[in-house]
Amino acid sequence: MDYITKPTVMTDENQRNMIFSLKKAYPFLNVGIIGRSLCSREIYSLSIGRSKNPLLIAAGFHGQEWLTCLLALRWAELILRSKANKTPIWGIDTYRIAQEIIIVPCVNPDGVQIAIEGASAACGYASLVSELSAASSELWNANARGVDINHNFDAGWDILRQIEIESGILGPSPRRYGGPMPESEPESKAIVNLSKMRKPAMALALHSQGEEIFWQYGDSIPPRSETIAKILAAASGYRLVDNTGLASHGGFKDWFIGYFNRPAYTVEIGKGKNPLPLSDFDGIFTKTLPMFAVSTVL
Repeated sequence: MDYITKPTVMTDENQRNMIFSLKKAYPFLNVGIIGRSLCSREIYSLSIGRSKNPLLIAAGFHGQEWLTCLLALRWAELILRSKANKTPIWGIDTYRIAQEIIIVPCVNPDGVQIAIEGASAACGYASLVSELSAASSELWNANARGVDINHNFDAGWDILRQIEIESGILGPSPRRYGGPMPESEPESKAIVNLSKMRKPAMALALHSQGEEIFWQYGDSIPPRSETIAKILAAASGYRLVDNTGLASHGGFKDWFIGYFNRPAYTVEIGKGKNPLPLSDFDGIFTKTLPMFAVSTVL
């Protein structure tokens, strides 16, 4: 099967070309811009259908995890093709689904470009990124001013900040610094504002790596959350895990569960060392395809 979303490095140009090639091939795709990054890069949304309480899929929170952006775009292409040709995905008649699907393929476009191209991609923050990179052996996951977007959401942020300090993370860093306050960054604000406006029934946040699914936050468990988690795990072969340590608070999934009391999941695609190589993409796509298909009907 020939795809528009072919395996390629997720540069700005490649991402933009894929998005607008999908729009050209499937005119019923709605392409929007939900915000802009610190370096004024567009944060795109791809909306398929229109309904209350859509399914939200977001990727590209971390720079080194740019393979998640490609997977999100491939999933968008699958559902577009299904609806256009009235063909099922993994035996599920996804073309009949009335629920809207919103896909944000890259929440942190600056971080992704920095991870791919280096400090030169950080616009006015290039000297900061260069300095932070030189002082650390960590690969780049943060946004252009050294804030980890998936530590920047208003979910136990004060607790997470204390854990960061105890771990020696005292300020801007290639990863794991949650910023001066929750939602201090335009990237986190963009996905929060979209969520508050559209009130998704469920959210999937794509990360890498580990073939794991995080599904809980705090003591409250949203209705159907555990049941859905077990279905997603069975469909993908990924294992369910609990939040621990620096993964305990501040994430988008954590905020979503706390704010809406609705199911949300962090899905860690693939196995290995970030950035996962492009050669892993086809295997990841094949393994996660059933999970994506099932998620559209839960």
